[in-house]
Amino acid sequence: MVTTPTQAETAVRDAVTAGKRLTVRSGGHCYEDFVFNSQVQIVVDLSAMNQVYYDPAMNAFAIEAGASNLQVYETLYKLYGVTLPAGSCHSVGAGGHISGGGYGLLSRQLGLTVDYLHAVEVVVVRSNGTVETVRASRDSTGELKDLWWAHTGGGGGNFGLITRYWMRTPGATGTDPTALLPKPPSEVFLNAISLPWPQMDQRDFETLVKNWGRWHAANSAPDSPYAGLFGLLKLNANAGTGSSIGLITQMDAVTHPNARTLLNNYLTEITAGVSITPQAMTSPMGEHAALPGFDKTRRLPWYIATDYLSGGNPTLYGKYKSSYARQALPSFQIAALWQHLSAPQPDGLEALVQIDSYGCKVNTVASDATAVPQRDSVLKLQYQAYWTDPAKEATGLAWIRNLYKAVYAETGGVPVPNFTNDGCYVNYPDKDLGDPAFNTSQETWGSLYYKANFARLKTAKRAWDPTNFFRHAQSIPLQ
Repeated sequence: MVTTPTQAETAVRDAVTAGKRLTVRSGGHCYEDFVFNSQVQIVVDLSAMNQVYYDPAMNAFAIEAGASNLQVYETLYKLYGVTLPAGSCHSVGAGGHISGGGYGLLSRQLGLTVDYLHAVEVVVVRSNGTVETVRASRDSTGELKDLWWAHTGGGGGNFGLITRYWMRTPGATGTDPTALLPKPPSEVFLNAISLPWPQMDQRDFETLVKNWGRWHAANSAPDSPYAGLFGLLKLNANAGTGSSIGLITQMDAVTHPNARTLLNNYLTEITAGVSITPQAMTSPMGEHAALPGFDKTRRLPWYIATDYLSGGNPTLYGKYKSSYARQALPSFQIAALWQHLSAPQPDGLEALVQIDSYGCKVNTVASDATAVPQRDSVLKLQYQAYWTDPAKEATGLAWIRNLYKAVYAETGGVPVPNFTNDGCYVNYPDKDLGDPAFNTSQETWGSLYYKANFARLKTAKRAWDPTNFFRHAQSIPLQ
């Protein structure tokens, strides 16, 4: 447990001197064993390095790597009235969240978290074993610029130990902190409905998912009046009586004068042709708590809505997969979703596919401007399987692997970038992408996460971690 950058540097130096394998923990949310595994001898815990503050010397907001999303939101908004378009799970740590790209309910309106990365401070290990702390910023040049760029979506545990970030809107001027990051909408509309599985047939399911895709394909341009809307379609697996599919929507209630009408039109279009009458969302769905009473749209202060939509359940075991979609899902993918989600589920397993809104402001940034290359997608998919009994692990893994394989059957079992798919999200890491038993395409895990940006990330790796000291099962390779 370290509390200062100096202590973090000392911890790395001691590990190098002793020849011990070291990894780093900030929030403890890594989906794979990249931090904790049998080869690791030292884990540097950054959770006590959690300060968030305005740094006048950098004219930017400093966020230490152990700060949680909740701490970031509270400090930025309550003290300065600003925010970042970051994730909805409040306990996620900044260290991994930001370095992997970062997105959330405000991303269609404001972009990705890393679009606001001004600078990063990193403890690195040189080729001769020397350990030092360096800063790299958007304004750096040469190898330092590569180090900054590598932290705009290259993922954690790759180049060094991140101690803190500095965040500022690109092009922001002046020294007034309240003008250096975007302001969230003061109020938002929040709606949550469910569609019970016992009333669902294949036509209803396919209509719903097609509506969802078509709507986003038509309403995700940067200048869309719907940029302030973010939806989560929660395709929960059929667990019989009491189970349902959920739809959660947040929309900026202030910026667009006709926001309520736009929201109503959206809800009508998404459910058009579906024969089921929407009901209140009275049961938890995956990482989200129940939201009873929100089947009637409510207007709330933004910060209160953010609290309502905080996700995460640390008591569950789980396996996750991801993909991006550049257009509405094709019929064969929707059919695969129906086949697996509608079938009776194994006991002790909770599973779903969550399809998030994407696009708008996210897609105003060039694919090589940050390490996140997916800059023309309109949907982001999260495949999730949960269980509480460790004995159910094989069942959970088999279920999610079979579903994923079926959805991407035409591209080797993974979302190879093409007209429809656009690879995977590194912050939802999936070791299966590197296993030929589950990926029979010609694409490596690196090209699925990073596409053409993989080469520049390797260049940064060779420059800043030439001994491959910081490594895990899917860390950036030297070659």
